[in-house]
Amino acid sequence: MKKRIFKLLILISIPLFLFSCGGEVLPKPKGMLRLSYPTPKYKEVVSPCPYSFEKNDFSELRRARRNRDCWYNLEYKKLRATLYISYYQIHNNLDSLLRDAQNLTQEHVIKADGILQEPYESRENKVYGMFYEVSGNAASQSQFYVTDSVKHFLVGSIYFKVKPNYDSILPAANYLRNDMKHLMETLRWKE
Repeated sequence: MKKRIFKLLILISIPLFLFSCGGEVLPKPKGMLRLSYPTPKYKEVVSPCPYSFEKNDFSELRRARRNRDCWYNLEYKKLRATLYISYYQIHNNLDSLLRDAQNLTQEHVIKADGILQEPYESRENKVYGMFYEVSGNAASQSQFYVTDSVKHFLVGSIYFKVKPNYDSILPAANYLRNDMKHLMETLRWKE
């Protein structure tokens, strides 16, 4: 009896195995990670420094760890990124400050696919500078410098706390690029 049931099970299962594997095997479509960030809400930063600007509420303003006056970090913890802001007074050294700011961006040429330069000028606020957007697997995706050409010079750079993979950080880099441009546009020198 047991042999008969066993043979019957084998006879039934063979056709099931043969017909159950029909059809083409199709790969799953690629899924896209959806990244969304809060709509920026800006408020003015009040500090004892000779400049002011508006920052996104999504970021936290911290004094830089170096013992430099008026150096700040805007930390974006959820994006694992920091915008480093460095301030210098001009003492007949505008040429060297400009050269250093431009060289900082050029250091990324090795890994960058391209560097887009956007001049910035606000004559009514006496703010002149350059915005750099770096594409590719560079350490910093956006940088800027602004000056009044007489007393003040400010440099900013965004760095992520992850290995740079341009495709992965692009949405966050775009979000931070807009914040950086807003900072430049709202920068005011105190007299």
